[in-house]
Amino acid sequence: MLLIGVLCDDKQIGEHHFHFVGDKYVRAIVQSMDAVPVLIPVLADDLNVPALLAHVDGLLLPGSYSNIDPRHYQQVNEEDQPLRDPARDSTAFAVIKEAQRIRLPIFAICRGFQEVNVALGGSLYQRLQTVAGINDHREDKSLPLEQQYEDAHAIDLMAGGLLATHWGKTTAQVNSLHQQGIQQLAPGLKAEGVAADGLIEAYASDNPEHFIIGAQWHPEWQVKNNPFNLSLFTLFEQACNQYRNNKA
Repeated sequence: MLLIGVLCDDKQIGEHHFHFVGDKYVRAIVQSMDAVPVLIPVLADDLNVPALLAHVDGLLLPGSYSNIDPRHYQQVNEEDQPLRDPARDSTAFAVIKEAQRIRLPIFAICRGFQEVNVALGGSLYQRLQTVAGINDHREDKSLPLEQQYEDAHAIDLMAGGLLATHWGKTTAQVNSLHQQGIQQLAPGLKAEGVAADGLIEAYASDNPEHFIIGAQWHPEWQVKNNPFNLSLFTLFEQACNQYRNNKA
């Protein structure tokens, strides 16, 4: 059975800090893969990243309510009352760097999608709703949760790309619950899916020896009920199995 490292967030409750991850991410791993999630605490410099990642077969970088500090991509803050998680920032960049070194498969979702892009030298739009020509990709928080996570728009999948080839179609429907998005795609990544407004919603590694896929939407949500999103987890599982076999 595969072991999948899942990066936590740092959350302070009262006087104490807790390492936690959303149920929907770990549940998606269990439901869609022959795998067990292994939570990675965001201990930054106190975490022996190489020793930890040596024991897992893949890395999942989940979404979060916090956003990356824009200083990491040479911008000043544009958000009102920004929610930051410096421990997650530091740990994410460290695990991404080590995963690159050992070619550990990466599946990056929402904040994780943005973390990989920033870690590899890309940049972000901090407030998509203020960018000319870009749609508002935020969810309507007045709606019930089930409706917030419904499919919101289509993405065009790049012909001949990893996702289009695996899915067998050149379009897919995705949900949309994000304020930030890719401004400049990082070197080493190639676009795999683009929204109608031109925003990159999916990418993959351009290195055939290192599997990376990223989704700006939330494919983990009720993954068993969504064939397209399930196909992403299937791709990830295949890459993790290959990585594990190569280590043996």
